[in-house]
Amino acid sequence: MKIEAVKAEHEARIMLMPNVVGIGVGEKAGKSVITIFVTRKVSKLSLQSHEIIPKVLEGYETDVEEIGAVAAQL
Repeated sequence: MKIEAVKAEHEARIMLMPNVVGIGVGEKAGKSVITIFVTRKVSKLSLQSHEIIPKVLEGYETDVEEIGAVAAQL
């Protein structure tokens, strides 16, 4: 399955996780990854197991990027 299809398949569930504000496809170390944007990174110890972003989704690595609060630019 292509990375865009994997992202689309998991997007709704991931967007419900704490601090998640976006999801996209990016690159890390020359490889395509599924990038999850969060307002702030938190320790796995402070999350419940179902709130932890998986390291891999259907063979594609994930990359969590802290971007702060997101607001519309007017």
